[in-house]
Amino acid sequence: MNNLSANYERILEVLRKISKEQLLSYQRRQPKLSDLELISLSLTAEFMGIDSENDLFRKLPDSLLSKIERSVYNRRRRKLVNKLNSIRLSLASHFNDLRCNGQNGW
Repeated sequence: MNNLSANYERILEVLRKISKEQLLSYQRRQPKLSDLELISLSLTAEFMGIDSENDLFRKLPDSLLSKIERSVYNRRRRKLVNKLNSIRLSLASHFNDLRCNGQNGW
């Protein structure tokens, strides 16, 4: 899977399984892109080795690009850094458990 959109959907699917909440933080206005979706996008970029935000926004499909602006993505991602780190740890333990049980995580 080298397609950003396919990777994003797969990571989002796994996140929905391990996370009880779709929207992790309080916001006055309902955002178009939930916090869980934003975290999935951030993890997808890391997974694919996209370290430049400029490069990420060039590669985003229109369906995601229309949901969030670059400055909003950056601000919300910084606010979610603690939740992002805890989700990384959960994912790591989830995949380690799968590996120990001889199952394929993907």
